[in-house]
Amino acid sequence: QGGNNAGHTVVVDGKEYDFHLFPSGIINAKAISFIGNGVVIHLPGLFEEAEKNEKKGLKDWEKRLIISDRAHIVFDFHQAVDGLQEVQRQAQEGKNIGTTKKGIGPTYSSKAARTGLRICDLLSDFDEFSSRFKNLAQQYKSMFPTLEIDIEGQLKKLKGYAEKIRPMVRDGVYFMYEALHGSPKKILVEGANAALLDIDFGTYPFVTSSNCTVGGVCTGLGIPPQHVGDVYGVVKAYTTRVGIGAFPTEQINEIGDLLQSRGHEWGVTTGRKRRCGWLDLVILKYAHMINGFTALALTKLDILDVLDEIKIGVAYKLGGKRIPYFP
Repeated sequence: QGGNNAGHTVVVDGKEYDFHLFPSGIINAKAISFIGNGVVIHLPGLFEEAEKNEKKGLKDWEKRLIISDRAHIVFDFHQAVDGLQEVQRQAQEGKNIGTTKKGIGPTYSSKAARTGLRICDLLSDFDEFSSRFKNLAQQYKSMFPTLEIDIEGQLKKLKGYAEKIRPMVRDGVYFMYEALHGSPKKILVEGANAALLDIDFGTYPFVTSSNCTVGGVCTGLGIPPQHVGDVYGVVKAYTTRVGIGAFPTEQINEIGDLLQSRGHEWGVTTGRKRRCGWLDLVILKYAHMINGFTALALTKLDILDVLDEIKIGVAYKLGGKRIPYFP
């Protein structure tokens, strides 16, 4: 699920890679990487990312990458609209959501409104694709009069991308079915964003537009629940947040600054400083209620090494009373 709004920095043998749409396993020459149907794909972004990582030594990625035919496409106008919506929110409400302006929200909106276009549409009848693309572009132009879209130019580029990705595209559901039932394989599923950014369970409206919880494994890949094995929760030894939204344990002081600088807490996609605070166990328990972790991977403990005292958020009070749930 998700798109190139989320970023994963992966360091292997001293080389640092930045992944947004590529699965992190793309570095491993023995692994097949698969972009599932739940992901929204910005094709120019995919190839830009390929180019950047090729310069860092990534080889033959196109032989190891498979793309689901059912994944939705992020168009350039989705990205433009994302920016315009943020400006509108700021003007109307005096605050925005703090999106990455990568077109994620508008693309999932198109998907839910059933006007979205998928990879399979791009690769079948291009005339049919073009007319649906034009209709979608017109819809957005009527909603945002200042929006400028070079329809013919974008279609020309999309036609080029179609030929580049054609060899990588498969029926994603059948591909996963074969992977699960063929010769035994180890399957590692990677998602974008974290539990508290989930559209259903996160700190709405300061969330992303997809399900970042374990349910995304089933809906985003077509894997039946009985095939989900271990669920590893990845949690830092302190809590961070990019953008606005509630953050009870936030430290707007020298502690927060220390965590931010020692932990190199910058958003991989936006370069924004992450807000930092003490570990919030209420949030962690809540994430566990939804995901049912079989194990926790605790990271960045060493960032706390220089502190004499470490604090942890243990409970929330509502109207002076302790509450057992995340409100």
